[in-house]
Amino acid sequence: MEDALRAGVAIYNAGEYHDAHDAWEKRWLDADDESADERLLHGLIQYTAVVYHGRRRNWSGARRLAESAGEYLAGLPADCRGVNLGAVRTELARLAADPERIERRRPMPLTYEGNVLSLDDLDFEAATVVARVRAEHDGRFDEGRVEAGIDAAREERDEGRRTRYIALVMDFAVGSDAERPVVYRRLCDHLERREQKRRDVEGLFE
Repeated sequence: MEDALRAGVAIYNAGEYHDAHDAWEKRWLDADDESADERLLHGLIQYTAVVYHGRRRNWSGARRLAESAGEYLAGLPADCRGVNLGAVRTELARLAADPERIERRRPMPLTYEGNVLSLDDLDFEAATVVARVRAEHDGRFDEGRVEAGIDAAREERDEGRRTRYIALVMDFAVGSDAERPVVYRRLCDHLERREQKRRDVEGLFE
């Protein structure tokens, strides 16, 4: 849960309001109905949608979602699981009354444990959430290859080895759009060499 929350906050703060909800969606769908976590994630997802629609001047959609998001987040602690929900609720009430304010001022940042997280602040596990979002949203990348890179990084880390895969997955997740295809190709090249080595020894001792 923590990794998904941090990833979504950082994606949102990067101005990628549509993509932010994908960091939270699986956790939201898996949460028990009406639980605090379900309400938190449902409200945050709707909040990012408010900003997304407001930035596109869909005032009626933004107003409707602002009211709905406020209802989901009502009654939760102002600092819920580290997220600044008190400020979010205040902003939602303002947007429900005047959705056009989002055109007049930059959307308020989300914070996690008091910090305005950026993508560069994420550790490896939170970055894997972002990497999956990147792969899912961009047809140039094979989600299976990105997942294989994540698995390779964890395997080498757990074996106590210095791993190039962590760096590649992190660069894929938090690097620029221009850099991402280059990083992806490097990741795929390393995976292919790794898999070839394994194929080379298969059956040798059978």
